[in-house]
Amino acid sequence: MKFPIFQVDAFTDHVFGGNPAAVVPLSSWLPVETMQKIAMENNLSETAFYVEEHEAFGLRWFTPEVEVDLCGHATLATAHVLFSELGFAGNELKFDTKSGRLTVKKADIGYSMNFPTDDMPQVEAPPILFQALGIKRTSKTYRSDDYMVVLESEEEVAALEPDFRFLKEVDARGIIVTAPGENVDFVSRFFAPQVGIDEDPVTGSAHTKTTPYWAKELGKSELLARQISKRVGDLTVRHLGDRVEIEGQAVTFLRGEIEV
Repeated sequence: MKFPIFQVDAFTDHVFGGNPAAVVPLSSWLPVETMQKIAMENNLSETAFYVEEHEAFGLRWFTPEVEVDLCGHATLATAHVLFSELGFAGNELKFDTKSGRLTVKKADIGYSMNFPTDDMPQVEAPPILFQALGIKRTSKTYRSDDYMVVLESEEEVAALEPDFRFLKEVDARGIIVTAPGENVDFVSRFFAPQVGIDEDPVTGSAHTKTTPYWAKELGKSELLARQISKRVGDLTVRHLGDRVEIEGQAVTFLRGEIEV
């Protein structure tokens, strides 16, 4: 069987920036093990698969190792493929996912995604988390399915060199490290060796957690965010109470065909 495939750089306005994701349009769902093998073969942080279902599109995301419940950059990449590559005629896309109904609209520049907010209570983190990150235990830490560690400066976040062997032992989907930004409202990095991604270049789902925190801390509902991985990604985020808008651009890097 042959299927079209696209590779899109999300949260950037140029190729080789942002976060790359593969997008595979399907007419019907493949077996889960087949989708997982395709994601493993692609070896990107996420491969998205979608199927048109009545008024919406079913959407699923796979890392090279596991299926995940929510992925922002691969959702942005999928919307870009539908709008810019396949000629979807409307201004809004609806996706049915494991995290419920998600919508993506065309924005003045790029696309705007609407995701559920993830508020994180403050917790005392296990010592291994700070040991693996190489930071002081006095840092504020929050937890849902991810840990979020808040540092004092962008410089500290940029200087992190985690020990991924230890970090993989932390019981969480991933670890967000964030701080106030020098030229934006806040910066972050995201580490997820637990699901096969040592460092994710730009993580949309992490901003459902960082946005409520920084909106409260900074007293503003619209913020500029930057994920300071090697590839770097820029996002505009808006806190809407129980929802978060995440806005960014995307560009196509590859158009092709796979055979399985």
